[in-house]
Amino acid sequence: MRPVRFEFVQRLQAPLPVVEAAFVDPEFLQQLAASPRLGRVELLDSTDDGEHVHQRIRYSFAGELSGAVKAVVDPARLTWVEDSTLDRRSHVTAFTILPDNYARLLDASGSIRLEPDDHAGTLRRVEGNLSVHVPFAGRKVEAAIVSGLQEHAEVEETVLNQWVRDRR
Repeated sequence: MRPVRFEFVQRLQAPLPVVEAAFVDPEFLQQLAASPRLGRVELLDSTDDGEHVHQRIRYSFAGELSGAVKAVVDPARLTWVEDSTLDRRSHVTAFTILPDNYARLLDASGSIRLEPDDHAGTLRRVEGNLSVHVPFAGRKVEAAIVSGLQEHAEVEETVLNQWVRDRR
C-alpha cells in the first residue's frame, strides 16, 4: 500500500524568529501540555548546538476513535515520540513519529518549513507521508491520524498565538 501524503499550511501571527524559538522552548511545550485537546506532552530530551536543535517529545492520544479503529488499537496505548531536528539556517524541521506501541503498524515522517509571510507573520508548511500497515482498516486509521495531525497543528497555532500575546 502506498503511503498517504499529507500537507497543510498555517499562517501564524508572529515573526519567524519568534515562532522558531517558541517551538523549541520547554516553557512553550509546557503551555501545549496544558491544552486538554492534546493529551500528555512530555519533553524527553533536547540538544542545541546553535545551528541545530534535536528534540524528542512524547505525546499521548486524547481524541475519540471510531469502532473500526478501536478494533485494531487500544486508545490507552496510543503514545508516540516525535523525533525532530530543526535546522536554524533553513528553518526546516525534519520529524519522524515513533510509536511506543504498535511500532510495526505505522511509518510516519515529514518536515515543517517556516517562511516569513507578507504580514509580519510566519507561514508554517507541514508535509509528510504516513502508512498504517493494517489490512482492511489501514486507510481509515491513516485518515484518523492525518485528521489528528491537523487538529494538533491547530492547537499549536492557538497556543502559539496566545504565547506571543502574553510575552508582548
